[in-house]
Amino acid sequence: MKYTNPVIRGFYPDPSICYAEGYYYLVCSTFQFFPGIPVFRSANLVDWETVGYCMTRKSQLDLTKMGASGGIFAPTIRYHKGRFYVVCTNVGGYGNFMVYTDDIEGEWSEPILLDRPGIDPSLLFDEDKVYFISNGDDGSGREGVLVCEMDIETGKLLTESKLISQGTGGRYLEGPHLYKIGEYYYLLAAEGGTEYGHMECLHRSKDIYGPYEMCPWNPILTNRNLGGYFIQGSGHADIVEGENGQWWMVHLAFRQMDRWRPFHQMGRETFLVPITWTEDGWFRVGTDGTCRAAYEVTDGKIASYMTADYPTEKWSIRPEEAIFLRCPDFGKYQLCLMEEETKCVYLKPCLAKGLKKGQFKLYGTTDTLNSLGDVTFVGMRQREFETTFALSLDCGTMLVGQKVGMTAYMTETDYFDLQVEKISNRQGTVTCKLVIGGLVAPLGNQDVTLSDEQTKLNLKIETRHQSYAGYLQVNGKWEELGQIEAKLLTSEVVEGFTGVILAAYAEANEQGESGWVSFEEI
Repeated sequence: MKYTNPVIRGFYPDPSICYAEGYYYLVCSTFQFFPGIPVFRSANLVDWETVGYCMTRKSQLDLTKMGASGGIFAPTIRYHKGRFYVVCTNVGGYGNFMVYTDDIEGEWSEPILLDRPGIDPSLLFDEDKVYFISNGDDGSGREGVLVCEMDIETGKLLTESKLISQGTGGRYLEGPHLYKIGEYYYLLAAEGGTEYGHMECLHRSKDIYGPYEMCPWNPILTNRNLGGYFIQGSGHADIVEGENGQWWMVHLAFRQMDRWRPFHQMGRETFLVPITWTEDGWFRVGTDGTCRAAYEVTDGKIASYMTADYPTEKWSIRPEEAIFLRCPDFGKYQLCLMEEETKCVYLKPCLAKGLKKGQFKLYGTTDTLNSLGDVTFVGMRQREFETTFALSLDCGTMLVGQKVGMTAYMTETDYFDLQVEKISNRQGTVTCKLVIGGLVAPLGNQDVTLSDEQTKLNLKIETRHQSYAGYLQVNGKWEELGQIEAKLLTSEVVEGFTGVILAAYAEANEQGESGWVSFEEI
């Protein structure tokens, strides 16, 4: 098998994986974005499709006033006796919880709240027992990986949590998973922080409660010493057995923009590396314990490739991957999903007739991009360094004072924006600006004349390895209104755990009034 990393591109961090009924299933964190916890399916671990989401109702996922990098952290997916289970943490919300389904493409249960603090929960089904694993405090002030028995039907924790590991000494012990393989219980956990020092460590014991011995070559996975290599931050992993007994690890990492510029704007993505078992019952990961850009794996033997080509991408609404902020009011959206609508049950309230593929309409509210409200906002994760994001906006139905536009959005205080404001029935202004740390930096603007015959404006944001640029089309030619360094929209500058979202949005005027604004991909 030959493939290129990442296998799921864009802001899809904290991957967890399981195997069921001939397919692999994978879930990721979604933080303050809706819907919560995408479910991916693959027959070969390389080609993934989104088949649904675990959290598609406000009763499951209330993200009201949730700030950037709050919300849904680090889900774990497991399959047992025909049922899929996901345990996860709503940080800033109700803490650890579990949801389940018997139909992977259907609806998931309401959250079952779990009486255990901490983050990054996981499950282990071991014969007739179920164990709940998480980070946290054991009650005596000691922090580390905790294990207890659990009633999987009710979510009730049946025993006191026992501390089984405090890691190898790295900071921010997180993302623990337990596996029963042969005679050993294997504990996999990340350390070092989900940044450039990230690493994955391995432990094992013949008793689930320990003591656990450390793998002699910990960390088993890290790119921290690959100075200048564009894949960094490898860690937070899960493992699965594939065909012919080959084992695999999925983990997060990120692509930095340049060899000498350690910044990343697309967030943490999902990578795949092969596992090789040793005779003494440990295993090695990837290429000398590192993750590389591409692999060829044949009969358990690995040939790695140091380079990979990544395409230039054109932005387009893919319904199964559309992303919204916090608690969207779908009465404010009209989307054309064409033949793909059946995959998106939660979007049924905003399906609209009379729109062709690539068209959608938004209705603004008093919530704005720089607020913690439910701004009318629909976007896609930036998946490649080079992306063209171009839309035609019909300003004919905008109300005076209303603002709409397109954005490269990192957080509510950090984004690059092309905004159209209707000044009068016959005039508008297009402004290109950067919002950084909550401060607004106008970069350029252009007055535009509107008429009954000319109501449309064409706007474009181009993303590059090291810059973002905003354009307005004037007399058939694209004119640049502003440009910024891409590093200003990276995790190293704005902090947090997400990546850039390329989105369209609509806001109401100061009176709280709005018209339906039409957008079309160009």
